[in-house]
Amino acid sequence: MSTVRQPESAIRVRAMAVNYPHGYELPLHDHDWPQLIYASRGVMSVHSPAGAWVVPAHRAVWVPAGVAHRISMSGSVAMRTLYLAPSLASAAPDRCTVVNVSPLLRELVLRAVERAPLYDTEPSHARLIGVLVDEIESLPVVPLRVPAPRDPRAQRAAEWLRRNPEDGAGLAQVARRAGASKRTLERLFLRETGMSLGAFREQVRLMRALELLAAGSSVTDVALSVGYASPSAFVARFRQVLGSTPGRYYASGDGLHASV
Repeated sequence: MSTVRQPESAIRVRAMAVNYPHGYELPLHDHDWPQLIYASRGVMSVHSPAGAWVVPAHRAVWVPAGVAHRISMSGSVAMRTLYLAPSLASAAPDRCTVVNVSPLLRELVLRAVERAPLYDTEPSHARLIGVLVDEIESLPVVPLRVPAPRDPRAQRAAEWLRRNPEDGAGLAQVARRAGASKRTLERLFLRETGMSLGAFREQVRLMRALELLAAGSSVTDVALSVGYASPSAFVARFRQVLGSTPGRYYASGDGLHASV
């Protein structure tokens, strides 16, 4: 490794490694550089004006430059963050997105954190940067977003559903609470979130379930506390979105209780 001091202007990747306790929250903030926020343990919930994203272990959230966001922790969280120079992120998503982290990218992130800052004038750094950017640009997206509607009626309904995931109230009742007809509310949600009202409720329930699982609750307790009719219904939804049952997800080493 070169011992020659590199110019500040040559930095292309910065990094941060921090462990947070359950319940810790990073207040609303933004960054000049886009970032990849990765958790090797625990669950992060990322909130911005455009919506909320739940990030289980061995997933990451991509946050473009200038996007205000706050992050809350469920379970003990091991966060590893990469900040990329804007010139490196031209092909990356232009909005917050949860992505799967491959074993290769995981090792690249850990190596980058260990060696950061990374300079494009340092040959070994430049090679690492190149592979990192290639991997980030090809990341598969995970559907773990709860979008935020803009219409006040839809906002009222969305907020009620987020606060009461366990409530079995019919959607017509939810609409009346929000001051709209069910038909109007369905139209608003489809237009502003791309989801039906029922699909939005299902997504809210799953996101809350992931947070509770990270805090150590059992599958049965989680299923019932967020409004699923049975544990099997919750497991089916979990498998549909994340590709495996909660038990296999944890046991495989790809889940919420994986170690650093």
